[in-house]
Amino acid sequence: MKTNSKNYNLVLILFIFAIIPFTFSEFTSKHYVDALSKSLLYFEAQRSGHLPHNQRVVWRHHSALLDGLEQEIDLVGGYYDAGDNVKFGFPMAFTVTMLSWGVLEYGKEMMEAGEYDHALEAIKWGTDYFIKTHPHPTVLWAQVGDGNSDHYCWQRPEDMTTSRQAYKVDESNPGSDVAGETAAAMAAASLVFRTTDPHYSNMLLDHAQQLFDFGDKYRGKYDDSLKEAKGYYPSWSGYKDELLWAALWLYKASKKENYLDYAINNAVSFGGVTWAINEFSWDLKYAGLQIIASMLLREEKNDKNRKILDQYKSKAEHYICGCLNKNKANNVKRTPGGLLYTRRWNNLQYVSNAAFLLIVYSDYLQTTSQTLNCSLGEVSPQEILAQAKSQVDYILGSNPMGLSYLVGFGPKYPLRVHHRGASIPSYKKLRDFIGCTEGYNRWYGHPNPNPNLLVGAVVGGPNDKDEFTDKRSNYIQIEACTYNTAPLIGVFARLHSIKNNTIYCSSI
Repeated sequence: MKTNSKNYNLVLILFIFAIIPFTFSEFTSKHYVDALSKSLLYFEAQRSGHLPHNQRVVWRHHSALLDGLEQEIDLVGGYYDAGDNVKFGFPMAFTVTMLSWGVLEYGKEMMEAGEYDHALEAIKWGTDYFIKTHPHPTVLWAQVGDGNSDHYCWQRPEDMTTSRQAYKVDESNPGSDVAGETAAAMAAASLVFRTTDPHYSNMLLDHAQQLFDFGDKYRGKYDDSLKEAKGYYPSWSGYKDELLWAALWLYKASKKENYLDYAINNAVSFGGVTWAINEFSWDLKYAGLQIIASMLLREEKNDKNRKILDQYKSKAEHYICGCLNKNKANNVKRTPGGLLYTRRWNNLQYVSNAAFLLIVYSDYLQTTSQTLNCSLGEVSPQEILAQAKSQVDYILGSNPMGLSYLVGFGPKYPLRVHHRGASIPSYKKLRDFIGCTEGYNRWYGHPNPNPNLLVGAVVGGPNDKDEFTDKRSNYIQIEACTYNTAPLIGVFARLHSIKNNTIYCSSI
């Protein structure tokens, strides 16, 4: 029989690629360490309050030192979420949860990279603030500052003249989502500090348990109670995902069966095993909690819950398969350059979260000697890891624009990040007061690069055609957020640990 030479060559190429390692030569272990170090600097640039003596981002200074004064409570501290000067508790809590999860999974790798202490400092800056925001079992201060007045002004945090009104949720004005996410953050962080600071760990766990009880007993969406948050961080998914998410983190932190029972008993009614989705974000927690629940299957004591945990696993794997383009339908879209694409506004937040979940689940499958069975075929843990790495490498510059979307990394990155503090000369160099409209007139529309480099910030990223415009007013693409960078802390640490930067794949 005559052999088709083209087909033969194709089969030969496929065979070769199936048995040799996939080697990514562009980024090495030292590059991921550099990215990790720079990413942790970003959280210091986002600090609110009285900055410590060891502050490394020196162009920042003390700010918002009277937060909570009108309400007769100390609300100084915490993080600004992005390029503005409001402290939004909901995304801040998710940021801390993801920082903590990264440390719990890859703390050893962070130690090897010399960044473990900095990671703990980033977490504690958030949890110290959360302790202040929770002065009573059924009270949580969920926001400081008014988004509307803040967005009319372009001022450094050190110059703020906008409202610092603080807003809370309580028994009469519930906020189960923000209470649940803050509970998750404090529970996860309590695990981080369990060995190094047991007293602090126990304090965080106590707060987490109280917040969960509060959010569960007085149910409601926080943006229905707190109208000022609706235009900025509305809880589109509702609060049920946060309550399940918090319950699983509390189970991990306390080992109390009642929290796992909560996640099992409410799995159907709260959507934990019925929602098959393809994104994970500060608002939508289902994919994350489904992955945590599915990994509980490795614990023999959970055999009694196997039926429900298997359902959680099925939905978790739907998400993973969607990121790999291995579902028959409902896959995550991609740009021509291969970037996962969820939506035009700040798309890289979804990519960062996907990379983290992919890597965590890949390691789980590897540890338990399993593979992933998607509707379009079986996938090895190494292939999942390779997909996560490809997304991270895209962010770091392996993309059609040849641009790193992590500010300060590589030879080319955004220079005009939409960020008030970075776009105006440092308070330490320009002591002149910058007024509300003066900032817009003098600095916002200025075509020059920012005078202060927002190192470690992950900006919103390119559009669905891999296009990106480095212009300060292009906030859809060029504004950075804490929850963009937070998941990558663990990811960079994990990728740093890959020896010789080689990933073996069983197939292509």
